[in-house]
Amino acid sequence: MALPDVALVAEELGLLLRQHPFATLAGLALALLVADYARMLWLRAKMPPGPLPWPIVGNTFSLPENKPWIFFEKLAKEYKAPMVTFWIGRNPTIWICNAQAASDLLDKRAGTYSSRPRMIVFAELGPGQNNLVNQYTFTAAQRERWRVHRKLMHAGVGVQQVRKYRAFQDNENRVVALSLLTEPHKFAEHFERYATSVVSIVAFGRRVAKDDDPIITEVIASMQLAAILNVPAKSFPMLMETFPILAKFPPEIAPWKRGLGARRKGGNHIFFHSLAKEALETPGHDECYAKQLFAAAPKYNLSPEEISSLAGNLFGAGSDTSSSTLITFVLACCAFPDVLPAAREELDRVVGAARSPSLDDQADLPYINAFVKEVFRWRSVAIIGGQPHAPVADDEYNGWLIPKGTWVQGNVWAIHRDPDYFPDPDRFNPKRFLNGGLKEAKPFPAERGYMTFGWGRRVCSGQALAEQGTFLSIARLLWGFKIEKARDADGREIPVDIFAYTDGLNMRPQPFKCSITPRSDEIRQTIEREGKQALEDLAEYEGSTSYTLSLFSPKK
Repeated sequence: MALPDVALVAEELGLLLRQHPFATLAGLALALLVADYARMLWLRAKMPPGPLPWPIVGNTFSLPENKPWIFFEKLAKEYKAPMVTFWIGRNPTIWICNAQAASDLLDKRAGTYSSRPRMIVFAELGPGQNNLVNQYTFTAAQRERWRVHRKLMHAGVGVQQVRKYRAFQDNENRVVALSLLTEPHKFAEHFERYATSVVSIVAFGRRVAKDDDPIITEVIASMQLAAILNVPAKSFPMLMETFPILAKFPPEIAPWKRGLGARRKGGNHIFFHSLAKEALETPGHDECYAKQLFAAAPKYNLSPEEISSLAGNLFGAGSDTSSSTLITFVLACCAFPDVLPAAREELDRVVGAARSPSLDDQADLPYINAFVKEVFRWRSVAIIGGQPHAPVADDEYNGWLIPKGTWVQGNVWAIHRDPDYFPDPDRFNPKRFLNGGLKEAKPFPAERGYMTFGWGRRVCSGQALAEQGTFLSIARLLWGFKIEKARDADGREIPVDIFAYTDGLNMRPQPFKCSITPRSDEIRQTIEREGKQALEDLAEYEGSTSYTLSLFSPKK
């Protein structure tokens, strides 16, 4: 059959527009809508199962008000599938709720799933799509630039590099124990100071000595905001993912942007670049990451924005996440006191009271290692595995199509609560990771036994630093303190809620009360002695900065 003459069709269409403009435009709009919806239904038939999407809006307005990972866990069970398709506007997203499927796709096919999808709110209106955590790898040039960024990040917090940080990480950890002797009720603040100070020493050669330092209060608040802006929602600002055209409006007439866009992006970059440049100009600590980046800048043609992004990413990889993990540890101790005697027995036998545990003891503390793994498994901080992955080419799994560029999200909440791998999943039980695990559990497809830090080539850059610091913290706190539920004025225990967590991507327990006291007078004396020595050893990292995130400029 002969094809219609394009010029003739265009002429006839022009005539219709002149004679009946509104009717013709309405007809064209309807035809485009029908064609687009037909595309959506065609893709839906080929992709993993999921609810029927509506035209234009998809399934967006079926999202719950908060904690969508619970919703997607239930949806996967409803469809009896390891993954489900859910439409955010006109774009399909895939939620992987099964460990084997996550391993098969995101680990074993890491090359295919190495990219990020387009992210309007978190990337384009935030730190940018050129930031390491958001970078595309669809083209050879994009992959090459991403490799440069990843190489530079590994130079700062790679597996071999973090071994060099053991001494000051251990000392900062000892300061936490010292602080808990006098202000145990401020345990969350002590954890935040500790985690931020370690990252600040790594990045800028300067420790953070006080709980109320703006580096802590402002940067962690910024990270928590970013975590909220990466969770699918049916309200603004995440509704811009459903209606991308709304992101084009200037901030002056777009209250739904809530301060996102060029001003926020520029402010963050100016702040972190200023901190890096300040570190460059400060004598000493030539090994700090900021100085490494400036030294590498000519070789890799790094822009100021790239330097600030790489330096700033250390905070995202190691401050809010690490402190939240330790708060979860305290909650687990309060909720499940039956797991503590075995930990204390092992620490007393291997370490004793005259010194605190160190990384040199790790090989001799199997129960503590299992305890740490269960903390990572029980309530993972990055509850949806960080930013979404996107395949760089069309892929197929179990007969399902996964189109190129699709938003693919690992649902760590569902994965770590799968009773096939973790029977009675909400119970905190370190024995899961001892002597081959529980008999009734299937072998977990990841070597570590958890998927807390993501998958494949997009695994969290700060994993080694976080695992090293979490072991130190948990071992020392279990060794040094009785961590129990708080009691009210009548001596009754105040209950804790193991499901009371925040709603952001990096979730942490809602505030709760607990009791933290030294286990013995001898241990108290050891904590005091080691803490004071640690402060002396950390003196070389003392210093101050002229910059705050809130001002985006030097203090006056």
